[in-house]
Amino acid sequence: MRIAFLTAPEGVEQVELTEPRKAAEDAGHETVLVSTQSGEVQGFDHLDKADTFPVDAVVGEVSADSFDGLVLPGGVANPDFLRTDEKAVAFVKDFFEQGRPVAAICHAPWTLVEADVVRDRTLTSWPSLRTDIRNAGGTWVDEQVKVCGNGPNQLVTSRKPDDLKAFCETFLDVFAQSRKS
Repeated sequence: MRIAFLTAPEGVEQVELTEPRKAAEDAGHETVLVSTQSGEVQGFDHLDKADTFPVDAVVGEVSADSFDGLVLPGGVANPDFLRTDEKAVAFVKDFFEQGRPVAAICHAPWTLVEADVVRDRTLTSWPSLRTDIRNAGGTWVDEQVKVCGNGPNQLVTSRKPDDLKAFCETFLDVFAQSRKS
């Protein structure tokens, strides 16, 4: 399975990128770090700069049909930058239009809101996104991990770094099941 991890050049919560990526690679999947610019992305440990990671592909030069699923790591700044980038928003929306599974953690649902894909869906996130999700037509719940949808077009969401173990296990299971559908 080939999984895209979409981040902005700055502001990604490092652990929300590295833990899901490691889980996917440990399960034998290929991961591709997609960003809005070539070069590197800067990870953050909350508000402190952490490590950098090489970008594998630039959004706008790849499409959803090249991947089996999409993971959106959080961080406060990361999804805020992504939701202002038309190509990033279109890339996310394309996964939903093609019926491919998507996983998002923490603040990442902001990008889903911008892509107009949360309407009539139930999801979780960092609590401060509750109103944004509701205003976009979604239902917000306070759960460790939430799966919404059936078949290949499922959305997996989680609240925060403390939920990473459940998030990783769930999105890997959902992505594997969607491939069988």
